[in-house]
Amino acid sequence: MTEQQTGTCDIGVIGMAVMGQNLALNMESKGFTVAVFNRTTSRTEAFVRERGQGKNVVGALTLEDFVAALKPPRKAMLMVQAGAGTDAVIDALLPLLDPGDLIIDGGNSFYDDTERRAAAVEAEGRGYIGTGVSGGEYGALHGPSIMPGGTETAYAAVEPIFTKIAAQVDDGPCCAYLGPGSAGHYVKMVHNGIEYGIMQVLAEAYDVMQRGLGMTVPEIQEVVAGWNAGELQSFLVEITADILTHKDPDTDKFVVEIIQDSAAQKGTGKWTSQSALDHGIPIPTITAATEARILSSFKEIRERADGILQGATPSFAGPRDELIPALQDAVYLAAVSAYAQGMHLLTAASAERNYDLDFATVARIWKGGCIIRSLLLEPIKQAFAADPDLTNIMLAEPFASDVRERAPGLRRIVAAAVSQGLPTPAMSAALNYIEGYRTARLPANLVQAQRDYFGAHTYQRVDKEGAYHTEWQDIHNIS
Repeated sequence: MTEQQTGTCDIGVIGMAVMGQNLALNMESKGFTVAVFNRTTSRTEAFVRERGQGKNVVGALTLEDFVAALKPPRKAMLMVQAGAGTDAVIDALLPLLDPGDLIIDGGNSFYDDTERRAAAVEAEGRGYIGTGVSGGEYGALHGPSIMPGGTETAYAAVEPIFTKIAAQVDDGPCCAYLGPGSAGHYVKMVHNGIEYGIMQVLAEAYDVMQRGLGMTVPEIQEVVAGWNAGELQSFLVEITADILTHKDPDTDKFVVEIIQDSAAQKGTGKWTSQSALDHGIPIPTITAATEARILSSFKEIRERADGILQGATPSFAGPRDELIPALQDAVYLAAVSAYAQGMHLLTAASAERNYDLDFATVARIWKGGCIIRSLLLEPIKQAFAADPDLTNIMLAEPFASDVRERAPGLRRIVAAAVSQGLPTPAMSAALNYIEGYRTARLPANLVQAQRDYFGAHTYQRVDKEGAYHTEWQDIHNIS
């Protein structure tokens, strides 16, 4: 870095993996001068020499040079590995910053880590924003969905940059201040949980068509592309249709057919399920999707079990022209259930963690740039705009009507899959969630009786107020 470059940069990005590089280039394309730094200096040098060539990008080979390149109040955005890596960068960066400077964590950090880091950084007189960024490589470069949380003062310092680099939709930029502390990272975590759910639902639909209906990859692709041209239009359906067009040049097989069936995870789905249990909110579609990924990792065991346990050979009875529309209803409702569960969790967490989230705004900033962007988000936004205290979108239109009209399709697909030995954990969980949610009296009365029997936990009655206990057995005369 030269002396002339000292104090010239509007913002800096630490971490030159693909997301960091693309985000820096996005910022530069919107008129900002960007400082970049990576612990491995060769990566910084290569980025400035190649993708940053001729652009307003300043490469720094030390953190000291990086900080010196920034205009005060300095804004440093971390795009590094969540966990210990983030802590290490903050520990090294913090002593170099002045009061009023700002650290922005753009990684997939665990929300409690964000609370801890924010408290430590703010105690030193610096600002801290935990910021969820969704959109993958393309979104980072062309416009992601940005989910910032922290103090309003800290957000105001970076708002002009964030609102310009975010995806732009019909009702504004896909970025908004969400709330204090870890609000941004919590919302991003739930976003990823919903993402898990919808991805698994689409994988199950693919399996139903391939193994259940005996359809070829081109036939499946045609169906999925049709979905994306209609009510199921979304990023995940769009990329699924595209994936199903790609062939491997070496084997002439479709690429999807030669990918090993073992899906990885980075923890956000697990965190979502754990937090939902802590808050007492059911998110079975999301949890089933997370567990499906875990089960897929036991590839060797599954291959052994396939020869020992010998399940049914899937082959659906009935014409395709009836089952494909039912499958569309199943995918639609299962996706709705994932959004419903995620938003329900956000309502509970917002109240308990004092985020004061605006749920219509959350839905709005997910409409563009992010992985779960979908036509469904506009009616979700409208439902919360009409009723900010709405706990479950299935109680609002058009979703209430959708549940009534489309549940037979979801039920038919799940029943057919079960009868043919096809696992559909996310779709089955979505169906059970919907059926349970709309059942006025569940068999939990028996569970509560069992609890009272062995543990004297008491129960409430339907005809009287108060807590009751039954002496179910004479404990002194048990032989």
